[in-house]
Amino acid sequence: MKLGIMQPYFLPYIGYFQLLNAVDKYVIYDNIQYTKKGWINRNRILQNGKDLMITIPLEKDSDYLDIKDRCLSVGFDKKKLLNQIRESYRKAPYFDMLMPLIERIVNYDDTNLFHYIDNSIREICKYLDIKTEIIISSTLDIDHSLKGQDKVIAICKELKATDYYNAIGGQELYSPEEFKKENINLYFISSNPIEYKQFANEFVPWLSILDVMMFNSLENIHKILDNYKLI
Repeated sequence: MKLGIMQPYFLPYIGYFQLLNAVDKYVIYDNIQYTKKGWINRNRILQNGKDLMITIPLEKDSDYLDIKDRCLSVGFDKKKLLNQIRESYRKAPYFDMLMPLIERIVNYDDTNLFHYIDNSIREICKYLDIKTEIIISSTLDIDHSLKGQDKVIAICKELKATDYYNAIGGQELYSPEEFKKENINLYFISSNPIEYKQFANEFVPWLSILDVMMFNSLENIHKILDNYKLI
């Protein structure tokens, strides 16, 4: 059984969905600490040939709270975000097909940060026909005080995983020998270079999945989902 584990990210890049699509079960962390400078509540889209950062504003709170304990700001202007996306992509080939999905995601009526992002990931998986089972980490019967590699191995054992897939950035974080001791094979997914036409501009890589969906048919996205190396 192939397992992946990741934090929740808002409209993450294609590599996130390559990992999600490659495994049988996928655990999303809700009970780990929110980090300000990561990609949990922000991402990049294309605007006028350059990348533009979009952000879900959060209520001011302790920096030590878990993701599941953070809330969207009462001042979050969803209409403004949707207008940014419309202006950026209104001439994209799949804009009309995709915009109702984006409106559902942005207008989702839940102020909890984790619930809001979890919903967006599940909505995109439905659109992309990714059928991987998604599990919320806090529902698992493990010692949740564990950190890093120890927590990952505990989750693998709880779900009876034989293979653990991780993003390529985790190579320095995990020891194949430690996984092997638990009869778990450790693999890393490395995305191959991906390029597609973005209007008439020079290509800007690794933007939000939203960008991939705006410029590519579902058939082509399925090919991109398989365009990686397993290390």
